[in-house]
Amino acid sequence: QVQVVESGGGLVQAGGSLRLSCAASGRTFSSYFMGWFRQAPGKEREFVAGISWSGSAALYEDSVKGRFFISRDNAKNTIYLQMNSLIPEDTAVYYCAARYGISRLPYEYKYWGQGTQVTVSS
Repeated sequence: QVQVVESGGGLVQAGGSLRLSCAASGRTFSSYFMGWFRQAPGKEREFVAGISWSGSAALYEDSVKGRFFISRDNAKNTIYLQMNSLIPEDTAVYYCAARYGISRLPYEYKYWGQGTQVTVSS
């Protein structure tokens, strides 16, 4: 079992950057595929990025490719989402989640954090 806590959200102007962190507890953290999701008001939760247990494989949603970068530090039980060139459409609550195996589907993730708000002003 793993518990995750997100941090690093905030208000930023368009074109700016933020780095989100997700701290996880649990001795088997390094075994999990970790994903970042986001949910804007009135919209469904969507996959943003994910990273394999080794960090060798990373997936991105098309709209964030080249702007967002996911990484993990298993020694610190932490994953990161570096978000650059932010646009107002990136405004959402961002969630960290964990599961065994690669997936982009929110319903396949068992462990979720409480989320952190990211607001991008124009």
